[in-house]
Amino acid sequence: MTVHLRSITILLLLVPMLAACSDSNRAPPAPPPPTVTVAKPVQRNVIDHDEYVGRFVAVDAVEVRARVSGYLDGVHFNDGQIVKQGDLLFTIDRRPFQNTLDQARANLALARSNLIYTEADLARGKQLLRDKTIAEQIYEQRAQAKRNAEASVQANEAAVRQAELDLQFTELRAPVTGRIGDRRVSPGNLITGGTTGTTTLLATIVSLDPIRLEFTFDEAAYLRYERFSSSGREVTGRGGSVIVAAKLIDEADFVHRGYMDFVDNVIDKASGTIRGRAVFANTEEMFTPGMFARVRVPGSPAYPALLIPDAAIASEQARKYVLVVDGENTAQQRYVTPGQLVGNLRVIKDGLKPEDRIVVNGLMRARPGAKVAPEEQAQADAKTSVAK
Repeated sequence: MTVHLRSITILLLLVPMLAACSDSNRAPPAPPPPTVTVAKPVQRNVIDHDEYVGRFVAVDAVEVRARVSGYLDGVHFNDGQIVKQGDLLFTIDRRPFQNTLDQARANLALARSNLIYTEADLARGKQLLRDKTIAEQIYEQRAQAKRNAEASVQANEAAVRQAELDLQFTELRAPVTGRIGDRRVSPGNLITGGTTGTTTLLATIVSLDPIRLEFTFDEAAYLRYERFSSSGREVTGRGGSVIVAAKLIDEADFVHRGYMDFVDNVIDKASGTIRGRAVFANTEEMFTPGMFARVRVPGSPAYPALLIPDAAIASEQARKYVLVVDGENTAQQRYVTPGQLVGNLRVIKDGLKPEDRIVVNGLMRARPGAKVAPEEQAQADAKTSVAK
């Protein structure tokens, strides 16, 4: 009896142990499919853009030089200030030019007096010639004297006008509105004027508003632009209707808007590039001639495209891919050709269909060929707009 009870006790102790061993050999339950967020591509008309590096140049850049020689008498501006067209900048000693003008006016008065005398003398000669009192030769001499007097008056009138111009040229005024540089000559110095290359440079003025941004693009881009233009789809041209954008070196986005107004007529043989130019408003005078900037110009007409969030694109060495969830909720790898970035959306040029469901959140949890638990999301944010 005692042996029997002992056997039962041992069996009772072994049953839980055997059950535990059986449970340990059983496979653990499979984890649930990972939850991912899926959305269909956004369909929108977009424009491809090309980016170039350019430099701002002034619309008007003038070297202030004197037209007459003389001693500099005064400077009437502060270095670096904004000057208006017509503002007085420099004055040259006027006294020698005033004397020349007074002398020219006196010579003109003398010539006019002589003309009056010769006209009266010729009038008397006509009567005497009719009366046969003087010879015809004498009458011709008086007529010649009158013509000489008229020519002398005209010459002296021209001398007076030139003397008046020279006197006006002693005041150098701003030919354009803009920012003037520093004075190159101090008062009291003798400056050389005229139209030769040896004239004295007094200052420089550059206009600021509007301002131009010049850049170059290669021959292939030029051909592409011209083919679009010839087909009636203007993208970058000379008519001023193409909008471009620019950003400075410390800016993150292209926030400045301008328009194309010029494309050169020759391609540079050394570099194989052609020069383009855009015009920007500069009311705040932030842009300065010589400053670098990046410019973005339209590189194609508008065309329909598919866009997805840039974060949904993964890389496999040199190739880009996305995960597409099929009808059986299985993630499939799809290689794509990405285009430009528009806001936080990336243009997909090839590899997607409008009805595809793209994994836009949870990309690291999903694996190609594995099941997922998709959560539908509306098409990508409506706030993202295509750059105009």
